[in-house]
Amino acid sequence: MSYRTAAAPETLLASPDQASQSAITGEITELHDLYARREAGGESLPATMHDFPPYRSSILRHPTKNPKLVDPETIELLSPAFGQRDVAAIESDLTLQHAGEPLGERLTVRGRLLDSWGRPLANQLIEIWQANSAGRYIHQRDQHPAPLDPNFTGAGRAVTNDAGEYLFTTIKPGPYPWKNHVNAWRPAHIHFSIFGSSFTQRLVTQMYFPGDPLFALDPIYNTIWRQKDRDSLVGVYDHDLTSPEWSTGYRFDIVVDGPDSTWFEQEGE
Repeated sequence: MSYRTAAAPETLLASPDQASQSAITGEITELHDLYARREAGGESLPATMHDFPPYRSSILRHPTKNPKLVDPETIELLSPAFGQRDVAAIESDLTLQHAGEPLGERLTVRGRLLDSWGRPLANQLIEIWQANSAGRYIHQRDQHPAPLDPNFTGAGRAVTNDAGEYLFTTIKPGPYPWKNHVNAWRPAHIHFSIFGSSFTQRLVTQMYFPGDPLFALDPIYNTIWRQKDRDSLVGVYDHDLTSPEWSTGYRFDIVVDGPDSTWFEQEGE
């Protein structure tokens, strides 16, 4: 199975509403406060705000009609079945996919894929894709003036082992502009795609990096209105995962269901 083409970055999204960053940040703060008051009043609220007004470009990224659920074909319910030999070890090291070394901070991301009971999920396909260290995707529509890296494609795959563990070696991505509003920048992040026992169970999320100054400014990150839910998307620096003179280390555990599940992009969003 070959790598999927990297998804179009948010850089592609032009917006007719050129609000300032201060206006967008003010809207985010007001909506977070509103949801906190509603929850304090006993209302049950989803973790993610739908049609989040500060996320001006969201209208371009989700269906405008109600999705229709259909029964998948039997083959979709029964496959794929991944094993350790289905994905080559080199596919999880994004720094070894070309003849030369990519530019940027080399890092290791290690974690476990768990269910709501803390049980490991073995033999699950995990894919990642990301921008390079300059904040540029290898995508024909990403044309913002940052350099491409000829030694970095920005996509990798791994299959979890019996303990539900995965590991990637990659380069820390840079932040990038995305045109949601005037001078809009996305925090550095890595996209994660997780397959269950079938392609119909695909889940997509993002891992951010600790202490990013763009967190408070980003409408996508802030569609998740509770701080504890946003925190679940931030990788944890773990010095025990570093390799001397080689790479820094981050831990990012992923919980697929239950009240403590990692936030995922929901179907139809």
